[in-house]
Amino acid sequence: MGLEVTDLRVYYRTLAGDVKALDGVTVAVAEGEIMGLAGESGCGKSTFGNSLIRIDGRMRHVGGRVILDGIELPIADGDAMREFRYKLVSIIPQYAMSALNPTRRIGRMIDELLESRGVRHQELRTELRRRLLLVGLPEAVLGRYPIELSGGMKQRVVMVISTLLDPSLLIADEITSALDVSTQKAVSQTLVQFRDEGFVRSMIVVTHDVSILYQVSDTLAIMYAGRLAEKAPTEELMERPLHPYTRLLISSLPEMGVRFEEERLAGIPGAPPSLLNPPTGCRFRTRCPLADAVCEEQPPFVEVAPGHAVACWKAT
Repeated sequence: MGLEVTDLRVYYRTLAGDVKALDGVTVAVAEGEIMGLAGESGCGKSTFGNSLIRIDGRMRHVGGRVILDGIELPIADGDAMREFRYKLVSIIPQYAMSALNPTRRIGRMIDELLESRGVRHQELRTELRRRLLLVGLPEAVLGRYPIELSGGMKQRVVMVISTLLDPSLLIADEITSALDVSTQKAVSQTLVQFRDEGFVRSMIVVTHDVSILYQVSDTLAIMYAGRLAEKAPTEELMERPLHPYTRLLISSLPEMGVRFEEERLAGIPGAPPSLLNPPTGCRFRTRCPLADAVCEEQPPFVEVAPGHAVACWKAT
């Protein structure tokens, strides 16, 4: 059935006021779909992922609904979400390699997590071994401490732990950012394999690295200043972006074979607005080369072609 998010609003309360990290996000992820979510730092993409599982107590749910497989998730209530975490919706958190308890052996940590979810670890011991082997890890890692594993090994351990209960939705938050290029590729391929093996039914991969998403995602969503700018099938969005921000973001990517002492990388002038007091209308208009008076009114996020939605008055 998949995921349906409607008008989601999540703020962070600070002494200076409310930071409007998510300000009206509506998006759907179909069953079997891997959706990539990209954007500049501070755009709200990690907040979006974390809000779906409610693991950050600083968040304040202001409005909106989240329905997963026909079940409305109580994302406004951290305690009520407990019964859904890791069973219906799971997460590979940002800085996952630092999430492992350094004082516990890997096997002991997994046993404690399963028992906290009401599952006897003996019931899943055979499946745990199978999944470790699937990601290239020997069963011996269960007797090791996190410090005895490389960064890539720790990342794969966390991936196995996060999917051991076969959640409907997996959120992968910046899981390749601290890895070398070859390990990034292996981890990315493992994500797709987990979907194909049926360990998860759908997935949201959050990262600032669009090139990673191009390898793994079926659809790609671009976020800017707490709102969605564009969402489309990955190939279509990369080849025919409609939002000016998406175009500039893609044009800033390096190209294979280009010598940059001859051709400089293009950047995006200016900086994202403060989410304490974001501008009215389109939030990209202060940086957009196409902006005019009509952009002072907020554009709707609408479908302009099958599966291709954009929030821009100038989209063509």
